[in-house]
Amino acid sequence: MPTVDETVRRIVEADSWDQRVAQIRLVSQNHGTGQHQAIYAQVAREFYVPHLAPDFAYIHSADFYDLPAFQAAYTAAAAATGDFTDVTEATLAAAIESNPRTLLAFRTILGLVGKEFAQSTQLVGEPLGIKAISPGKVDAMERNGTALNSEQAMLVAQTILRVMDGTLFGDPPGELHRKQEKFDTQGGWETVESLARGGVPYAAFLHQRHYGGAFRQVLDATSTRRGNLLEDAVEDLFIEHGIPHIRTGSHNQAEIANRFELSVQPAPDFVVYDESDTLRGMLECKLVNDGGTARDKALRFERLRAESVRLGGVPLLAVLAGLGWGRVNDTLGPVVRDTDGRVFTLATLPDMMNVAPFPGLAGLARKPPP
Repeated sequence: MPTVDETVRRIVEADSWDQRVAQIRLVSQNHGTGQHQAIYAQVAREFYVPHLAPDFAYIHSADFYDLPAFQAAYTAAAAATGDFTDVTEATLAAAIESNPRTLLAFRTILGLVGKEFAQSTQLVGEPLGIKAISPGKVDAMERNGTALNSEQAMLVAQTILRVMDGTLFGDPPGELHRKQEKFDTQGGWETVESLARGGVPYAAFLHQRHYGGAFRQVLDATSTRRGNLLEDAVEDLFIEHGIPHIRTGSHNQAEIANRFELSVQPAPDFVVYDESDTLRGMLECKLVNDGGTARDKALRFERLRAESVRLGGVPLLAVLAGLGWGRVNDTLGPVVRDTDGRVFTLATLPDMMNVAPFPGLAGLARKPPP
């Protein structure tokens, strides 16, 4: 019989994922139960942990927050104001009315988020009897260039000027200071003009990242997608390769149970099937950055493993992310055991298409129904 180290080497150094699965299945045959935990933990530590990454290692793409979108708004705003040398109410109003997207640049100069700027227009507009610009309108202007009338453009221009010169909010008491008392606006429009021509020192740029939190706005804007980071990546892969699948979270659980004879509740995150509507695989996604939580989540795979066995050995796969899975003895090791090593991360996800049952399912979703 092989030693523990020999078994681990055979698993880790297998030429393919399917061979790795075959070697993991031999563990119970070649070793007593007292050695199983050590084997799975060592395999997890050597082969799987290096591919793990926390969720904070990634950020969703969001066109509105990417540089090209902002650069276009900034370029238009700078051109309309002569690199911010002409910032009269009339000039700002004309720039915003002709190109509403420029509001993105002006608002960002002020250091306000969309809702804050909208509230500011109410403070300016109420004494004038002018209806405020709603947060939705601000967003639509910046994202889509949604038109506004001359009165609204004038209100936006007045709001920008009053926020910048400090007359809208006034000087706060105590240790408070206005948001405009920052590096690029501490001297008002003169500072903006100077930096627009000469650039911002790198240290000042980094300070703003440190002060405001790197990627904070885009993280907030994509929070829902972030919660579905793994599921979205898996679904994109399945669509790309034409794998017939169901993302069960968006379907009736009873319907899934009846269709595929699943008894585990809730159903796994994905089920994959063939042309005859026969269940061919189950896949569960788990993003966990805390070791204690990962231990609890590992128990889910034990339940799914029992369901896999009940259904005649339907392959069970895991897609994991987060540093919580780095605690191998009672988290990742058991998942490696329960999935026969079919554990993938965002870094190794493309390799999943080479593992049974996917080679035999590829392209079926693209075929027209009989």
